[in-house]
Amino acid sequence: MRNFTLAVLAVSLLAVGTNVRSAERVSASSPIVFEHARLIPGDGSPAMENVTLVIDRGVVTSVGPTGAILIPQGSRRVDLTGKTIMPALIAGHGHVGYQKGATFVRANYTKENIYNDLRRSAYWGIATVMTMGIDTPQYVYQIREETYDGSAGVARLRTAGTGMGGPNAGPGQAIYARGVAYEIATAEDGRRAVRELARLHPDMLKMWLDPRGGRGEKIRPDVAQAIFKEAKALGQRVAVHPRDHIDVETAVHGGAFALVHMARDQVMTDEIIAEIVSKGVYITPTLSMAERNDYGGSVPAWFEDPALAALLKASLKPEALSSIRASFIARSTADAKQAQRSYDFLRSSVAKLNAAGARIVLGCDTGLPDHFFGLAEHRELELLVEAGLTPMQAIVAGTSRAAQFIGLPNHGVLAAGKVADILILDANPLEDIRNTRRINGLYIQGHEIDRPALAAQLQ
Repeated sequence: MRNFTLAVLAVSLLAVGTNVRSAERVSASSPIVFEHARLIPGDGSPAMENVTLVIDRGVVTSVGPTGAILIPQGSRRVDLTGKTIMPALIAGHGHVGYQKGATFVRANYTKENIYNDLRRSAYWGIATVMTMGIDTPQYVYQIREETYDGSAGVARLRTAGTGMGGPNAGPGQAIYARGVAYEIATAEDGRRAVRELARLHPDMLKMWLDPRGGRGEKIRPDVAQAIFKEAKALGQRVAVHPRDHIDVETAVHGGAFALVHMARDQVMTDEIIAEIVSKGVYITPTLSMAERNDYGGSVPAWFEDPALAALLKASLKPEALSSIRASFIARSTADAKQAQRSYDFLRSSVAKLNAAGARIVLGCDTGLPDHFFGLAEHRELELLVEAGLTPMQAIVAGTSRAAQFIGLPNHGVLAAGKVADILILDANPLEDIRNTRRINGLYIQGHEIDRPALAAQLQ
């Protein structure tokens, strides 16, 4: 098992207190008044027309019909006639720092490259990124602190820190197969890892139940149970990466807080879905990661969507765009056909989960090769709707429910007293979910994000 004790000690003073601070740190922004907007609250309640919304010091202070809201003196007034405002998106399952341009190597994992992923996320309308288990302590806890209140001009970072997997069976990519995750062989290995991680106050813990095609050893159910028990004793929540249906059962029976993938060997059964719903387990379906493997020999038509193409061109270098295209073309027809079978299982499971009222969260396994922040999340929203969610349900998955999932209960909703993470759109996503790509502006905790400057930095 990897020993992180020295690293834990090196950053523990930085991390202590991060999670106990208020989620509503005071922003330095002056009052801003958005007028004549269509407003989608983000909690599933109906959209409202011709609304005025006031933000002050990073918090929404009032919302109501235009003309009926008191305007604070000295406010900056913004006319949003014809525009839609909604909570900024939250990326519930990502992996920051490893992709740089067309390269995906371990040497890319630097503070600057993590910041580039957060810049790209903000450019695409994402206010918060949850990085899920392939992070080492020297960067992510510090960056979480630096980006917390929006003043850094990038998406804020939340983290599960360093994940736990069986020997040689943690993260999937070869570049971090060994030496990134804790390698858990025994119950005591698992308990020790949970104790070390808890000292850093991660936003949740990550555990893989996946033998990686026989490359490594899966964590045994009794060892997983020891991890769940230790985590519960220390007030930690465990998000589980399953591979097959039996892994889903181990996770849900054992007390997982979330499943950050679904079963890929079959459609999830009615029985396990009922247990997921009754226990309030969160699900990040990661449809977009699976669906992109369905294309063999050609670039899919959806990749040419004009709004999507404009965002890609602005936020990625040409070599990165070429790499994405090449990844579609290089895949064999046989591989694509096999991937389609697995994707069909996932899509059917999402439809069943949604019909049962499960807690679906926007999460895409973003940050893996050629699966860039922003692109993945906006495609995922489209795929969720194709799988049976309404546009409103998909928006809830990417806003208020995602905020609950990562432990930010005062984010993800546009209402008085909530944090002012605001996405301004040129068109209504309730009419077409792809309109989330028609971004006019972004505010993170009341700070207006300079998206053209972000694009220039990314280029």
